[in-house]
Amino acid sequence: MNKTTIKMLEYDKIKEMLTKYALSESGRELIKKLEPSINIDIIKNWLMETTEAKNLLESNFRVPLHSLSGIDRIMERLNIDYILNPEELIILADFIKNSRRMKSFMKSKTSISPNISTYALSIYDLEDVSEEIDTCIRNGRVDDKASPQLSKIRKRIGILEDRIKNKFQNILNSPAYKKYIQDNLIGFKEGKYAIPVKREYRKNINGKVVDTSSSGSTIFIEPAAVGKIQEELEILRIEEQKEEYKILSYLTDLIKGYNRELTINIETMAYYDFIFAKAKFSRAIEGNTVKLNMKKYINIKGAKHPLIGKDAVPLDFIIGDKFRSLVITGPNTGGKTVALKTVGLLTMMVQSGMHVPIQNTGEFAVFNDILVDIGDGQSIEQNLSTFSSHISNIVGILECADKDSLVILDELGAGTDPTEGMGLATSILEEIHKKGATILATTHYSEIKEFASKSEGFKNGCMEFDLKTLKPLYKLKIGKSGESNGFNIALRLGMDKRIIERAHEISHKEIKDYGQMYNKLKELNEVKNTEITEYHEKQVNKVKKYQIDKKKIKKQKVDKKFNIGDRVYISSLDTYGIVYKLEDSKGEVGVMVKKKKIKINKKRLTLHIEAEKLYPDLDNYDLDIVLETKEKRKKKKLINRKYVKGLSIEVEN
Repeated sequence: MNKTTIKMLEYDKIKEMLTKYALSESGRELIKKLEPSINIDIIKNWLMETTEAKNLLESNFRVPLHSLSGIDRIMERLNIDYILNPEELIILADFIKNSRRMKSFMKSKTSISPNISTYALSIYDLEDVSEEIDTCIRNGRVDDKASPQLSKIRKRIGILEDRIKNKFQNILNSPAYKKYIQDNLIGFKEGKYAIPVKREYRKNINGKVVDTSSSGSTIFIEPAAVGKIQEELEILRIEEQKEEYKILSYLTDLIKGYNRELTINIETMAYYDFIFAKAKFSRAIEGNTVKLNMKKYINIKGAKHPLIGKDAVPLDFIIGDKFRSLVITGPNTGGKTVALKTVGLLTMMVQSGMHVPIQNTGEFAVFNDILVDIGDGQSIEQNLSTFSSHISNIVGILECADKDSLVILDELGAGTDPTEGMGLATSILEEIHKKGATILATTHYSEIKEFASKSEGFKNGCMEFDLKTLKPLYKLKIGKSGESNGFNIALRLGMDKRIIERAHEISHKEIKDYGQMYNKLKELNEVKNTEITEYHEKQVNKVKKYQIDKKKIKKQKVDKKFNIGDRVYISSLDTYGIVYKLEDSKGEVGVMVKKKKIKINKKRLTLHIEAEKLYPDLDNYDLDIVLETKEKRKKKKLINRKYVKGLSIEVEN
């Protein structure tokens, strides 16, 4: 399939989802290379594989698949002059054993999966290879029993190590050396056993310094008494390494001799991983297998777009029997584009051997090509407009379309003058239909509905709409063109029917009475967007309140009289205060602002809240709590109770 189709139908996203179900990198690589086939026999075989693998999974069998982790790297190293290490040999032995388990498992499941079970027959047992590795490699290292020579060398090493340890232990336990030794432990430095000695006693121990601590306070000495033994031990360790290398070389050469058999086992396991990934994906999307035909006939029920999932509205769709060109109409966001994408994407999935989310078993046609024009598709690089981009794409479709093509066109003719767009859309549909292609198209033009209803091989379809809820139902109805619901929706929302009737006259050049429809829609519960009216009402109330407040302020300006305790706005300071002293002969009022008492001309004051509203039971309310400091209130209380010598209160004139 071309890149435009893959992108517009989001086929790559399906492959990304499928990839998550593969265990091995090799299995994921097979998925990345997956493309729709045009060979009906190959597609049937792929679908059969997915079905049989799914049957095994649904029978709750644990399939012994291998992740093939590290296997590719090992196989690459076998092709160069490289000796496998014990870890790599263990990985390879485990894979060989797992391959035998897979072969045995599939052999026992021929009744459930008769076809894919036969693939396991190509797996080689390679039992002699895994047994040889198990004999020579244990616990992550070359085993003592891998060869008689290695066994002899390691026994001698063990004896010498014991002798060295005994000599060291004698030194450590000797009272004569006790004060010289830093720790009562045998060290192992630079491949040699050594004693940790305090630096100042270096000359008190006869031997060779092999290392020094990071602080320099401790030096590690190889005593002269064990020097010769350690030299012999080093020689034995070199011999041990040589013997291990011989054994690893032997095992590597043995495996290289089975390179072809191992490659077949790996490829078989990767292919099983690929098949079972499709089976797991089928279970995840509640997929089913389908029938195939070369008659360009599609018939599916309850289809869901796999990227939308279980929340998708099921789609019933048929084409290719009595008609092979379907024109779908309906409102925006009504599901037209999703319907197109669902049919196109499911067709690609089927031709890739995948199950698809439909009810029971549907039927799909095999197409040589799927040609698509959906969405914006604007090309910034080529500096093309949206309309030009669509036309450029459609020109390519017109060149390629034939009787084996599925052509999917969304909003054909949109993006230009409506008259020209309608004519262009009709002409394009005619030309593609003449070429024998199967067409699935959407449009807004009512003239194309008429064209489809009168043209042989064409059929109208529409996305259903619920006038009660004013919501699309996302259901495709084939055989009926979509009605223009714009006028009905406007009526439903309370627009005056006279406006609707005038709109109809302008649009259709005819007079129509909407009285009957108006009465029918009026019976439904009113569904009106009240946001605008509610907001407008709020704004009107704000204006009324502003006008009332303005009158109050104007009245206050004529005769401003403030009482003690009133909250006032001070225009010169852009803040509020409390009146603590009445207006004097100069027209100045005492106002307390942020605990400071100042005098301000009454012209600069506006009443904000009257004292009567601000303080409950004003006659009995002690305003000193608000207007006086805590210290002054205490002094007042004392003076009112008794004479206190030296106590005075400042009183403002």
